[in-house]
Amino acid sequence: MGEIVKKGWSQYMLQLQLHPLRTKMITAGVLAGISDSTAQKLSGIKKIELRRLLLKMLFGFAYGGPFGHLVHKVLDSIFKGKRDKKTVAKKVLLEQVTLSPWNNLVFLFYYGLVVERRPWSEVKTRVKKQYPSVQLAAWMFWPIVGWINHLYMPLQLRVIFQSFVACCWGIFLNLRARTMTLKNQ
Repeated sequence: MGEIVKKGWSQYMLQLQLHPLRTKMITAGVLAGISDSTAQKLSGIKKIELRRLLLKMLFGFAYGGPFGHLVHKVLDSIFKGKRDKKTVAKKVLLEQVTLSPWNNLVFLFYYGLVVERRPWSEVKTRVKKQYPSVQLAAWMFWPIVGWINHLYMPLQLRVIFQSFVACCWGIFLNLRARTMTLKNQ
């Protein structure tokens, strides 16, 4: 079994080297699917909602992977590949002040408008209500992830690491949204 895993990882790393953007897009999409299917099962849904699952995978594939790829390349370019603690702190701060709020807004609007098919006015109202607590939770969690990512992960693995953590974060957000929905009923 260990040999199979080793060979699979070797093939994955080769694909990451040969086709970095495509590999990150596919990885982000697959991890978004794992996140959503896990969240659906944990929230008590008996039969996986395939439409929702595919739309969440599409979000990871079309937005999460490419955006993360671009962001990490730009950050590494701005900071010239430096990985000292002062530079890492600047990268994390820059991410948290600019990218974190943007990503959470994009996700909340995408989820409400596309996944749940709710009308614009309803989604706008929900985002206004939920965004502050989602962003506050993100600011308590993601800076630690960013610190680990920028300090310890090589550039080619940062989006993968972030996508893996986002998989867990997605489960948390889905379960939290379900809990809030049940409370409001």
